[in-house]
Amino acid sequence: MRYIRLFIVLAGVVFGNVAQAEDTRVALVIGNSDYQFVGALDNPINDASDIAIALEGLGFQVFLGTNETREGMLRIADSFADAARYADAAMFYYAGHGFQVSGRNYLVPVDAQITSAEDISRQTLLLDDILDRLDQSKGVKLVFLDACRDNPFAGAEESVNEGLARVGSAADYLISYATQPDNVAYDGDGRNSFFTEALLSHIYTPGQDIADLMINVRKDVLSTTGGRQIPWENSSLTRQFRFDNSPVTASQETMLWQIAAGAQDPQLMQLYMENYPQGAHVEDVMAFLERDPSALTRTRTLQSNGDDSDRLWLLAQRSRSRPLLEFYLEQHPDGKYAEKARRLIQSIPRPEDSSPGAICERLATHPRDGTAKISGVPFARLQQNAVAAIQACSAAVAQSPDLPHYMALLARAIASTGDLDRAVGLYQRAAERGDLRAMVSLAFLYETGTGVPQNQDRANALYQEAIVGGSLDAMINLAVALLEGTSGVKDESQAIELLKKAAEGGSAKAIYNLGVLSQNGTTGSPTDALGYFKKAAELGEYPGYRAAAVLLDEGRGIDRNPEQAADLLLRAMASDNGAVFRELTEQTDNWSKDTVAAIQTRLAAAGLYQAAIDGRPGPSFTAASTAWRNGGFDPAILSN
Repeated sequence: MRYIRLFIVLAGVVFGNVAQAEDTRVALVIGNSDYQFVGALDNPINDASDIAIALEGLGFQVFLGTNETREGMLRIADSFADAARYADAAMFYYAGHGFQVSGRNYLVPVDAQITSAEDISRQTLLLDDILDRLDQSKGVKLVFLDACRDNPFAGAEESVNEGLARVGSAADYLISYATQPDNVAYDGDGRNSFFTEALLSHIYTPGQDIADLMINVRKDVLSTTGGRQIPWENSSLTRQFRFDNSPVTASQETMLWQIAAGAQDPQLMQLYMENYPQGAHVEDVMAFLERDPSALTRTRTLQSNGDDSDRLWLLAQRSRSRPLLEFYLEQHPDGKYAEKARRLIQSIPRPEDSSPGAICERLATHPRDGTAKISGVPFARLQQNAVAAIQACSAAVAQSPDLPHYMALLARAIASTGDLDRAVGLYQRAAERGDLRAMVSLAFLYETGTGVPQNQDRANALYQEAIVGGSLDAMINLAVALLEGTSGVKDESQAIELLKKAAEGGSAKAIYNLGVLSQNGTTGSPTDALGYFKKAAELGEYPGYRAAAVLLDEGRGIDRNPEQAADLLLRAMASDNGAVFRELTEQTDNWSKDTVAAIQTRLAAAGLYQAAIDGRPGPSFTAASTAWRNGGFDPAILSN
């Protein structure tokens, strides 16, 4: 019997050009920063310009306006409306000041000057005016409002309220807000706002439905603001929409490993280590560098016109990674994507130009708060860079005193030096101000009696408070404690509800755990378990591939399907830490001959296996599996 274990939280690739559906897409993008009569904003022009570049790369005709007057906003909106009328998808993105009066939302041009209620209608643009133009479109209508940073007319007009009001809509609308209705969003500490940075990080994910995109955006913003800002959307869509219609691919981490391994390039190997210090392929990278020490100072060249250059460009574009873009241009200065790469790289700050907040996040972010941009730092690595992390986080706290998340990151950096008394004090202050990571970290310290007296009741209360704020980790930790009774009480049904809530929020671990509970009969069915395991794997919980393959290989509560099991095992072999590769090549008897034969068939289709299709292991099977894992992954031959 092959077991599938419950995971506890402690403190497929398509390489080719983006293939869009045959549809028409238009977007109106406006960013206002340089206000003449109210406080200027740092990021909206950057936000709008970067969104415009991304949308153009996704096949949109973009109408871009920056620092627009009211007259300019109306003029560009009219031009957009004409193009949107017959478009299959019409999008409006706005970054800048915005406010509400009596439940109606107003966007603020750069020349707005409001001293009385009568000025509002004359000086600003009613959001409804844009929605009226969108209503004329026959297609999907998308609205993204990064427009509730603060009240620009505080004291000038009492009727003006902070934040934006919730907007109802007709069918086929999605209206997304940078934060909850009636709340204020942050402008960000770098080039982009937290909301737009998250949107840019996920907009190129192939095959991702917009509902999943918004879940991922919300997770990233929750992480980067410690729960102080929660993006929110109102959807009446009656059909699916994907920004990138390419088939579902592997994660950015797996893509980078495949490219680095296929090219045997030391620069890419080092970049993998920097981006994914706890990644599934860290041991593979270290083995490569130890096997060939000269690789540290040697650079290989990717094929100029082969698949490698296409794969590199698509990953650089999707990840918005400046090092990858620089590497692409270094290798292919006249390549077919060089012009696009140069344009994109202009919108991505150099590491040396990073703000203290960005440096603090890069050095001290908890791995469980990882985002598409920052994977998080294990405690041992944080200890190695503790001085730099403390300096950056201290500067970030001083620069952004209204964002307690930097205080929580400072606490983690200080804890890595062993100064728990000071770290606990900072965690407590950050938790009192609403930071979710501070609450979860404090709860763990009270649960284990580390740096504070052991107090399970206090830990449970902190977990509950963090859950109210939306912390997925708190939901999982408390759920596991309720399942095992370590919280002082055992409550299986409440634990399952917490896991389902975390799964709805996009937690891969929660989804995996629901799969375990479904396959063992605690809740749900084996069919549910299969879906949970597949979804968890797609979100980066790679053991989900193997767990789903077990059910299909054995027919455990579902129909046997060796073909699907083979597809999943091949995905696992390319993505995980080598566990499935070792099992398939060293313990092949764990799997049916039908499934192994199906794997052999696929490896042969990829040009990696030439021996008999007999469901038996051997040197040829091991060599083909090695090649598949180390750069030969070809998802085009897989069906799921």
